[in-house]
Amino acid sequence: MIHNLAVDRAGLTSNAFLVTGERTVLVDVGDGFDIVAGAREHVDTVDAVVLTHTHPDHIGNLAAVTNEFGAEVWGYDPGHDAVDHGLTDGDRVGLGDHDYEVLHTPGHKNDHVCLYAGSNGVLFTGDLVFANGGFGRTDLAEGDRELLVDSIERLLDHTGPVEQLYAGHGPSVTDRPREGVELARQAAQTR
Repeated sequence: MIHNLAVDRAGLTSNAFLVTGERTVLVDVGDGFDIVAGAREHVDTVDAVVLTHTHPDHIGNLAAVTNEFGAEVWGYDPGHDAVDHGLTDGDRVGLGDHDYEVLHTPGHKNDHVCLYAGSNGVLFTGDLVFANGGFGRTDLAEGDRELLVDSIERLLDHTGPVEQLYAGHGPSVTDRPREGVELARQAAQTR
């Protein structure tokens, strides 16, 4: 089961997805709201946090989660103070009851990753792509439009069927999510 703990939260926060099952994991933790109380509505413990990237709106609640649950933090940049364990492109990481492939997808930020599980058709895209063909900003430090387009193309090339897309901001997508990724690629190439 996947719960967005940041749904309906005001302010500048990312989505924060609690993935329950054999291994309870948070994909990103958002910023500026009581994520611990939100998690406690569903679970007693959180085993780990996996970061799509380390922008403040995705990691602001991290100290609260690690202090409350003792969860270890996984991310692409092992040199970042928030990251306990480094991920590399092609790694497999357990979220809930499924193994997800780690896909390094820079362009929005150098340490950005997406997570894909072919077994259940779930894709976590962080800030690479959003609903309705939206795509991540490239005007911030480490942003690079050409690299972002390359990452979206890589995502399309390295994922199979996608039934559910969970983005870093905005709604999740269950109606033709792969088409939304293709629209994001087209939009990023032309803007």
